[in-house]
Amino acid sequence: MGVEQTPARRALGGLIVFVVLAGLAVLSVWTVQPPSPLAADAPGDEFSAGRAYAHVQTLGESVHVAGSKNAEAARDYIVGTLKDYGLDPRIQDAIGADDALGEGYTMARVRNVVAEMKGTASTGRVFLVAHYDSVQVSYGGNDDGAGVATLLETARILTSGERPRNDVVFLFTDAEEACLCGAEAFVSRHDLAKDGGVVLNFEARGSSGPAIMFETTRDNADVVGVYGDVAPYPVATSFAVEVYRILPNDTDFSPFRDAGRFTGLNTAYIDGSAVYHTPEDRPEYMDQASLQHHGANALAVTKAFAARDLSTLEKPSAGDSTYFPVLGYLVRYPGWLVWPVAVLALLAVVALGVVVRGRASFGRQAAAFGLGLVPLALAPILAQVYWLVLVAIRPGYRQMLDPWRPEWFRAAVVALVATLLLLWYALWGRRLQRESSGWVGGGSLAVAGFGWLAVLGLVLAAFTPGGSYLAALPALFGALAGIVAFVVRIPWVKLAAVTVGGAIAVVILAPTVMLFFPALGLATGAAAALFATMLGLALWVVFPRRAMWPAVGAAVLTLVFTGVGLAVDRFDAKHPAPEQLMYALDTDNGQARWVSADDKPGAWAAQYATGTENIEAKFPLLHGEIASGPAQAADLPAPSLTVASSTVEGSRRTLNLLVKPNRDVRLVYLKLPGTKVTNATVAGRAVPADALDGDFGVLFHAPPADGLTVTLTVEQTGPVSVRVMDGSDGLTGLPGFTPRPPDVGVEGSHTSELVLVAKTYTV
Repeated sequence: MGVEQTPARRALGGLIVFVVLAGLAVLSVWTVQPPSPLAADAPGDEFSAGRAYAHVQTLGESVHVAGSKNAEAARDYIVGTLKDYGLDPRIQDAIGADDALGEGYTMARVRNVVAEMKGTASTGRVFLVAHYDSVQVSYGGNDDGAGVATLLETARILTSGERPRNDVVFLFTDAEEACLCGAEAFVSRHDLAKDGGVVLNFEARGSSGPAIMFETTRDNADVVGVYGDVAPYPVATSFAVEVYRILPNDTDFSPFRDAGRFTGLNTAYIDGSAVYHTPEDRPEYMDQASLQHHGANALAVTKAFAARDLSTLEKPSAGDSTYFPVLGYLVRYPGWLVWPVAVLALLAVVALGVVVRGRASFGRQAAAFGLGLVPLALAPILAQVYWLVLVAIRPGYRQMLDPWRPEWFRAAVVALVATLLLLWYALWGRRLQRESSGWVGGGSLAVAGFGWLAVLGLVLAAFTPGGSYLAALPALFGALAGIVAFVVRIPWVKLAAVTVGGAIAVVILAPTVMLFFPALGLATGAAAALFATMLGLALWVVFPRRAMWPAVGAAVLTLVFTGVGLAVDRFDAKHPAPEQLMYALDTDNGQARWVSADDKPGAWAAQYATGTENIEAKFPLLHGEIASGPAQAADLPAPSLTVASSTVEGSRRTLNLLVKPNRDVRLVYLKLPGTKVTNATVAGRAVPADALDGDFGVLFHAPPADGLTVTLTVEQTGPVSVRVMDGSDGLTGLPGFTPRPPDVGVEGSHTSELVLVAKTYTV
């Protein structure tokens, strides 16, 4: 295309493009990394990870599941710290509830810590939210010690400076891990929540990585605009919001989001997921750079919202934005531009096809487009096969989202994608781009690569609008650059056009590849592989003319990176292989079972869970076919059920029951199989009608020490069968239990180490 280039000039041009784009890829990934942590002696008006980490160390000294003595100690520490800052924290003691977590209707007694900082001329409230409870096996150093520490350090700074314009509410919720019940109780029952406002939630699902603003309320343009304007280290993408809306995941942000009267943002760091919900989630596993990122952005965004007129912000009013990080900035544009941009991208590709038709016939373009589907479809499959190979080599990976040290394996997946693209190019690319005469690839490949991106841009616009930019913008600017390169005969202009087109693809897609590896893990590495392939499609026009040796080099790198990863990432006492095990005792017949929720238990757990069976009828929390095996019956008392009163009116009977555990437990479960319940009140809170369909069951966390009161109206007058079960934590001391070896750890599960004791009553 254009004037013929000498081999030397062609090589120089290719080298320039490669160096620029490679350097830009490194820079793009580097700019979404967390900043260096500030020490404890940093200026008092700046967020210091060093100071915040001291809170993490205190909170992470022990497991502090909701309702426990350790949770009470954590709550007292938060209250005392807030009082030291001059605030007046109050405890909201309430019953929270949720029915969206897959265990039927779930409730908990919660004690939220609430501290309001009054503004000077308030136009609304800004709510800063983090939960202070941990799961039953975790120390909660990151989840959510990071969020609590972020709020405490932010409170210290705000109370030591000029009081803000708007009210700021610091909310430390209880029982997030159990059922989001603390947040639900605040949203539905606290006076401060009645008028809505702007909510900023802070979480962690790991131990490292950038703090990503990954979720928003609907119609997010205004709040995203504030975040993009003031966050010193903005890392956010509208595609993450779209993905999270699809996934069945929830945080304390969900009750605020679903209430309809709040607007806001949800932020978390998510790398290092091997510690998530495990005993290894201790302060010493935390990367303080992630805490610094969390806090620096939290402080800046809080100050901005606290100073703004919230009358137009606290209620969703504008449409969604499309946004993504580029070299330390948050690029954003209105959501209504999604379809115009996607359509323009397709038109630009069509125009490119017309421009190059003299050198690449429409038939050749169509052939290139059809064959271009091969790497696009095959790369995600290969990434999943790669994970299966790793699991076959290291079975301990089976229950993990990511290995302990996943970096070398991630590099191997990228090298695997590069191998596929280069190999495809070596086998088919040269045949499809014979019209090429310079260091810019042929027109047929340009049309094929940008064509598939344009198609993906349209598909994403239809189903996940916030992610359309990932394909549409590289296609649009790449096709325009290709038109310039094919029309203009000046070599340096061609070089500049191709470099600019490739640069736009790099700054958009390279950070996305990096962010999606920890977001979905190597266990779902297909997503990151797909984005890496899309980047390859955008860069086909600058691939080397002879690609077989580079393909061989990429394949070798795949093997080398994998070998290094396996050598570096070994299970040991500090980085154990996770295995899940629990114990269930049926006191009706004195039989007990070891149970594992893993689809294929590891070697250690398989000693106990030796087969599979369905025990849901006896233990309703354990669904379907599940790994289990016989166990010795422990001397554990079942929860008691007493009838305080029973009245009959027509064909219905009303029962006032008291369920009381006879040991120290974390939860109580009650189910009435085969009985229609028309009304139910648990611990004084009415159960909604839509939760009464089918067999009624309720799971209650952190039950009161004096027992759980339950009032039921049933559609029968005769005896009623009630299955009651309670659950405690810790397998040590059970007959036949042998502790895990040092390199086998507790899997991050809400049922790991759970001890269930069940009994059936007829009342």
